[in-house]
Amino acid sequence: MSKLVEVHSAHLTDARVGGVTIWTSPRGVRRIEFGPLPRGRHMEQGTERPDQLQEAVEQMEAYFAKKRTSFQLPLDFSGVGSDFQREVYGELLKVEHGHVTTYGEIARAVGKPDQARAVGQAVSANPILIVVPCHRVIASNGRLTGFSGGLRRKVALLRMEGVEVEGVSPNSRVHPEVIPLDL
Repeated sequence: MSKLVEVHSAHLTDARVGGVTIWTSPRGVRRIEFGPLPRGRHMEQGTERPDQLQEAVEQMEAYFAKKRTSFQLPLDFSGVGSDFQREVYGELLKVEHGHVTTYGEIARAVGKPDQARAVGQAVSANPILIVVPCHRVIASNGRLTGFSGGLRRKVALLRMEGVEVEGVSPNSRVHPEVIPLDL
């Protein structure tokens, strides 16, 4: 029998990426997703946000205002299915603002150099978009590839961080070229 987790949510909008919904639990940020806040999840007017949710909203707003390049938030990965996914997300957290890495680099960093596709699957299942920066992962040939939030949003996030992207198709080239980081 699963135990229900109390979650709270807030919604904000950025002109470059549209709506962003942040979900927190007592453990920390549990989910960040693009799109409108689901019906019935709006807090009543005058209701104070829990501290963790308020902090997450403030940090996200500062990020979109280009006043923050990293996040200091507790993260709740209790809903993540596998240890491998958690390892991948741990490596993603090391990719700095304005940098990109590849699925292969992440695979090598988690000790599974032949598992770039599995890394891609873990990245696509990332529940905490932006904070766990899966938008900073590109193909080994320097091309965009996919993004669960859509390529236009991936390009907007990368450009906001100062990464040059030639277009918004999966074959668009990303500059600067991938610089292997010590992950």
